[in-house]
Amino acid sequence: MQLRSDLRLILNSNSKAKNVGKDFFGSNYIQNFKDNAVCTAFVTQTAEAMTGAASIIVNDAGENAIVIVAGANMLLGEQELERARSALVKAKVLLCQLEISSHITLQALRMARQSNVKTILNPAPAIPDLHSDFYKESDVFCCNESEAELLTGAHVTSVDDAGRAGLELLKRGCAAVIITLGPQGCVVLQASNPNPKHIPAAKVTPVDTTGAGDSFLGALAFYMAHYPSMPLEEMSRRANLVAAVSVQSVGTQTSYPFKKDLAAELF
Repeated sequence: MQLRSDLRLILNSNSKAKNVGKDFFGSNYIQNFKDNAVCTAFVTQTAEAMTGAASIIVNDAGENAIVIVAGANMLLGEQELERARSALVKAKVLLCQLEISSHITLQALRMARQSNVKTILNPAPAIPDLHSDFYKESDVFCCNESEAELLTGAHVTSVDDAGRAGLELLKRGCAAVIITLGPQGCVVLQASNPNPKHIPAAKVTPVDTTGAGDSFLGALAFYMAHYPSMPLEEMSRRANLVAAVSVQSVGTQTSYPFKKDLAAELF
């Protein structure tokens, strides 16, 4: 995840495992993390590949299309994961995507669960043959409409569609499922209460939706770490509000708000 720590949304340790290239983009990433008080102890620069990059196109409605070139991301392996073990097992929450090797991601999730660390998986970019253990090792499995479609084979465009897809994902072993629906908000389901709960989004005029999902996930991780007794539906409502702020500015990391820019009631 490429998240700013403007809200200190990462975790108490602010640790991040990542591989970047020995190039301008890699050095810029590291400096940006440092500028935002994110620990870079587990960020490795390699000369074997360029820094991962994304080509982003935004239309007049603020909607985006993204092409990702993984680059150095795919060189993050077992050695780097082992280096980060000491921080990982003491974290409150581990948030993973699929932008590194899926094998390493699954190992990290297992490592976290064994140490009673809460886990969030965002299966992006989604793969149709996702290993079944990804579901079982996820305290919260959070995906968007297109990812839910690819994983379940069901068409997902509405709140009702998301509820049905979420039930299918729950059956695979997730403790909880969140399906984000852009301007429609999100749908939350939990194994302890499988009835789909729709959480509406705030009505705003989007400028650029790029990074909205990352903003939602970063906020969700923050609430799980700092307010563990808060109901998941309330965490999701607040994460929706943070994401709504981000889509009103251009860019990804640059669109994420500082704590001072958000309503005090969110904290």
